[in-house]
Amino acid sequence: QQSGRKFNLFLKRRLRIDKRHQSKDSIFFRDGVRRIDFVLSYVDDLNKEWEKKLERRKEFESNLQKAGLELETEDKKESEDGKIFFVKIHAPWEVLITYAEVLNIKVPIKENDIPSTVENPLDCVLFPLRLPEKVMHPEPDYFTAPFSKDKQELYLINDESTFFSPSMRNRIVNYILTRCPYGTEEGKKKFGIKRLLNNGTYTAAYPLHDCQYWKKANDPNCDSERYTLYMEWARFLRFYKEQPLDLIRKYYGEKIGIYFAWLGFYTEMLFLAAVVGLICFLYGLFTMDENMSSKEICDPAIGGEIIMCPLCDRECEYWRLNTTCESSQYSHLFDNVATLFFAIFMGIWVTLFLEFWKRRQARLKYEWDLVDFEEEQQQLQLRPEYEAKCTQKKRNPVTQEMEPYLPLTSQAVRFCISGATVLFWVSLIIASMIAVIVYRLAVYAAFASLMENTQTLQPISGLLTPQLATSVTASCLNFVIIMILNFFYERIAIWITDMEIPRTHMEYENRLTMKMFLFQFVNYYSSCFYVAFFKGKFVGYPGAYTYMFNRWRNEECDPAGCLIELTTQLTIVMAGKQIWGNIQEAIVPWICNWWGRRKARNNPENLYSRWEQDHDLQTFGALGLFYEYLEMVIQFGFITLFVASFPLAPLLALMNNILEIRVDSWKLTTQYRRPVAAKAHSIGVWQEILNGMAILSVVTNAFIVAFTSDMIPRLVYYYAYSESEDSPMSGYINNSLSVFLISDFPARNEPKENPESFVICRYRDYRYPPGHERKYLHTMQFWHILAAKLAFIIIMEHVVFIVKFFVAWMIPDVPADVKAKIKREKYLTQKILHEYELEKLKERLCQGDKRATEKEFIATEGRMELSRAM
Repeated sequence: QQSGRKFNLFLKRRLRIDKRHQSKDSIFFRDGVRRIDFVLSYVDDLNKEWEKKLERRKEFESNLQKAGLELETEDKKESEDGKIFFVKIHAPWEVLITYAEVLNIKVPIKENDIPSTVENPLDCVLFPLRLPEKVMHPEPDYFTAPFSKDKQELYLINDESTFFSPSMRNRIVNYILTRCPYGTEEGKKKFGIKRLLNNGTYTAAYPLHDCQYWKKANDPNCDSERYTLYMEWARFLRFYKEQPLDLIRKYYGEKIGIYFAWLGFYTEMLFLAAVVGLICFLYGLFTMDENMSSKEICDPAIGGEIIMCPLCDRECEYWRLNTTCESSQYSHLFDNVATLFFAIFMGIWVTLFLEFWKRRQARLKYEWDLVDFEEEQQQLQLRPEYEAKCTQKKRNPVTQEMEPYLPLTSQAVRFCISGATVLFWVSLIIASMIAVIVYRLAVYAAFASLMENTQTLQPISGLLTPQLATSVTASCLNFVIIMILNFFYERIAIWITDMEIPRTHMEYENRLTMKMFLFQFVNYYSSCFYVAFFKGKFVGYPGAYTYMFNRWRNEECDPAGCLIELTTQLTIVMAGKQIWGNIQEAIVPWICNWWGRRKARNNPENLYSRWEQDHDLQTFGALGLFYEYLEMVIQFGFITLFVASFPLAPLLALMNNILEIRVDSWKLTTQYRRPVAAKAHSIGVWQEILNGMAILSVVTNAFIVAFTSDMIPRLVYYYAYSESEDSPMSGYINNSLSVFLISDFPARNEPKENPESFVICRYRDYRYPPGHERKYLHTMQFWHILAAKLAFIIIMEHVVFIVKFFVAWMIPDVPADVKAKIKREKYLTQKILHEYELEKLKERLCQGDKRATEKEFIATEGRMELSRAM
């Protein structure tokens, strides 16, 4: 039987090879002339809705043909699994020019004659980083103008089949697909490919890649741009090379092009921050042995003689200060004078990054013909879902046409439900953070007891203190909770945004962006905010500790400060997110594609068609870029909001981004179907989010330096309380620890055992000792330090903000040469258009057209003169 099946399969393949001699790895119809601009696929499953789906498809495809598109269907017998039908779509010239005018697509009218900028003197040094000119600039630079069917002679149309690029063609076809009707159901007119995909009428809709990524196409008419992108951009070994942004834009469209331009620019700017951060870290490393605080803590005669009060009630024992020797030494790596410098530097770096990006963006807008592209063009294009769900209509004041609208009452109800859902999930994050805090408080005693009584842990007890063990495990638990909440909230956010029925695609993206960012902000940063600004700040003192829910005693910081714990928290969450993100982005799609293609690999190439190869790839989706931006903006928050605690954060981000660029390019080129091209002239609402985070980062870093690090107390001691001129910082540890009389412990707090019969213990605070008339109240030094902290925050914020605003004012958003080029191009374009109109008018006059009056001729000539004068 098995040999019989193999023989039948051989016959079937043989018949298919005989039927079609040419390879099916082609992007053209069977005639080899008409290009495939889009592909629809469906499975002819005989279930209860089979007839309804068949009727929808017939109506939809019939309407596509009425709109001028040409279709060609591949029978399921021709597909790999014998189940899938493929409908290939071609847009003829007449359709392309009609919708190019509707979409206001700019096309070439004359080759650009503006001389290129002066060559960079560093070009010879940067030559190893450059790509070949043909890859960087795949086509000449042209002056462009919006397409008009009435002025076809004006444009540089050498070949109608290649005049519109494949990305323009698939954008036009997608526009038709999203608006094409397919019938009336339940008294409502239904239309759009998205609905047909949602209800299972079609299984996929996608434009084709132009070739396989690992080799060029056999067809000489194919540019094999996918192969070029893979070889020159998507391979990790090219990580040091510049990105071919013009080719990315040409192949994938401006929206994806602008993302990679931003990501590349962000990575370049991170290099400076990473170098400065590394220098600050090395400063801490080289001065670690000179740190007087850790010397005193580690000294058996000082730290070894200081008995500290127990860190938990009843179960914990008294402990000697020098047991935290190693952790105090490591905390100096991040808590030193360089921390202050780096915090101020990063406040200025953020401004430079945002301002220089505006300039880079302005240059791209000019080079990519997006100067006149306004979001209003997108705002006029309603979402098909909005048109389908809104049954009421009113007149648009701009277009004066009747269009659907959502009543105000319906909007209010939907917004209330949406807002309540977001608040519920944010509350859930806060509740989970409180649960992690309770975990920290509850397990600390267990870690302290375990490390005290377990002999195998004694060798590392100096490095792995109960505080650090609690912090590390709590950070890992927090990261797991973050990932779980993210998984569920992403789906909830999309559901409530769909429920709001936004009017346009831009509105939809902006609303979803704000919901997702608010959630992610609270989710990722709440634990860092807790360690930075709350942990160890509301502890009380022995005998009068503060408790959470009147049960769990609040955490104390390490005697060397809380900054090392903030560093631990930041490193685990940031590094964990980056590693998990890369696994999700690269490995998961690869496994899915490998599983989907496992049968096709055994077949000859001429039976595995281009549309089937792309069908087996993953879908990039309308929100694909949204998640990429969100990932990078969350990372941006880590390296700006809390950078004072971890100078190596920009270096980690730089290494991740070098990998991120190649992972994103690799998965887009090799693992995903080709996305539909879309226009965008900026990074959109993300720019405002970055601006907001840049301002907030100045405040958070000022508070971290003041309240989380130990810098201000050390400076106050150095200038006001030091008793030694030779070594001003000696005695600081003793000065920063207050004295408590053990006999004053209430029964709730007193340890079960005191084997060495200690009389006093020390704790981290500035309070009067027992026997003083103001016993256990804050000393004057405490108020001096608090005043110094508040003064530092005000001074640092004002200095950084003044420098930020001055730098922003000094750097113009649009480079002077770009402004000049824009004006020059507008002038020349207007001149060409006017000359064209004048020539047409002369022809009409010569042909005796009575409508072409002499006054019209004079008016046209006068307009040209006015344009020249302007």
